[in-house]
Amino acid sequence: MSFDMGLYGLGVMGQNLALNVASKGFKIAVCNRSPARVDSCEARAKEENLSENLTGFKDTKEFVASLKRPRRVMFLVKAGDAVDATIALFADLLEEGDIMIDGGNEWYENSERRAETLKPKGILYLAMGVSGGEEGARNGPSMMPGGPREAYDAMHDILVKVAAHSDSGPCVTYLGEGGAGNYVKMVHNGIEYGDMQLISESYDLMKSAGMTNEEIADTFEEWNKSELQSFLIEITYKILRKKDEDVLAWADSSKLPAGEGYVVDKILDATGNKGTGKMTIREGARLGVACSTMSAALDARFLAYNVEDRVAAEKILKGPSAFPEVSREQLVGDIRNALYCSKICSYAQGMNLIKEASEQNGWGVDLGEAARIWKAGCIIRAQFLDRIKTAYERNPNLASLLVDVDFAREINERQNSWRRVVTLGVAQGTTCAAMGASLAFYDQYRRARLPANLVQAQRDFFGSHTFERTDKPRGEAFHCLWDETHNAATGQ
Repeated sequence: MSFDMGLYGLGVMGQNLALNVASKGFKIAVCNRSPARVDSCEARAKEENLSENLTGFKDTKEFVASLKRPRRVMFLVKAGDAVDATIALFADLLEEGDIMIDGGNEWYENSERRAETLKPKGILYLAMGVSGGEEGARNGPSMMPGGPREAYDAMHDILVKVAAHSDSGPCVTYLGEGGAGNYVKMVHNGIEYGDMQLISESYDLMKSAGMTNEEIADTFEEWNKSELQSFLIEITYKILRKKDEDVLAWADSSKLPAGEGYVVDKILDATGNKGTGKMTIREGARLGVACSTMSAALDARFLAYNVEDRVAAEKILKGPSAFPEVSREQLVGDIRNALYCSKICSYAQGMNLIKEASEQNGWGVDLGEAARIWKAGCIIRAQFLDRIKTAYERNPNLASLLVDVDFAREINERQNSWRRVVTLGVAQGTTCAAMGASLAFYDQYRRARLPANLVQAQRDFFGSHTFERTDKPRGEAFHCLWDETHNAATGQ
């Protein structure tokens, strides 16, 4: 039998994606470093009546030999050294015109380096971000491929069937050459960090106002019928309602006895991160693109993780002793508006980061298409993305989502609520780092004149870094002899 594609790496994502491919009528060969996972994948295929389309191999040569030409080998392994080892494993088994597809969360420059090393052999390398977790992999993820157009075209028929589908079509598209797909997936994850932190701050504000888990869950469920509809809002109200039961020990899958109250109240407030958030912020700094909301979200995870330090600090550092009176009804409405405005800022930052990287690398990423393929299957899927898609269709050269006519109108209408929420958070010592960072980003972006003139003057004073003048054309440099320590030769 000749198989349409092969998949190597049968962890949770790999197995589920393989079953997805098989369920769409394609013949898929699977292989794994440890043979036991090949057996378990075949067993799952049998349970789902997919054995006719999925076959396991324990020998890599037989695995490759079973594939149709051009042979298409996708792998889902841990980013880094494991990817290099996998490429080395298959490089000598594949031939000119064959295709490797990396479906992991990889640093885009690593993918571009690997593509170059395979060029002499004529092997095409497609680096593709896959979002949606276990459920998405099995039933339809959002997929973000980048690399040679020829490689994408060879995978097109499979990808469009396997991907999630929204009312705008399959959630996959060709994003550009090189590491474009990895880059878009990286920014997707950075935006995800921002979304999650903004939602948690909304929860914290409501909790601080005395609302119960059930009341907060009801609020999020109501918001999920509005402009805030999203996967993350949906899972949030489900999380808040879950009683302390059905909890398994990760080490041996044993079930803990049911407890009192809710699971969320017994989860240690220490948030992990796997690195893609750091990558996004590092790229923002490198390219000079402000990523305030996502950066605040990442900082929040760092601070949260140091539980012992915070427990000790609470005994020493005091917060406010008086709390403002608030109307619960107004507060809930204000938080909704603040969350929406902050979300616009987070996505504006993410899209501008993709735009800048695309311009510098010559990828030609279509920002409207990037938003479209996030509409289903991925973690940040949301109704809101339709608005972003429309904004970039209306103006592909949009400087920022903030100045799109619809988004600008909505922020102008809601900003007073946003300001009240951030002010309240500061006054009562409640966490609102990402909301506050979003508002600061908005206020700096909307002002024609900032206090940066003083900063530049300071730079010129101590380092002769020069400055431009408001009464002269941009690009002309000037230096001031600020005091007796400066002389006319400085900076020459």
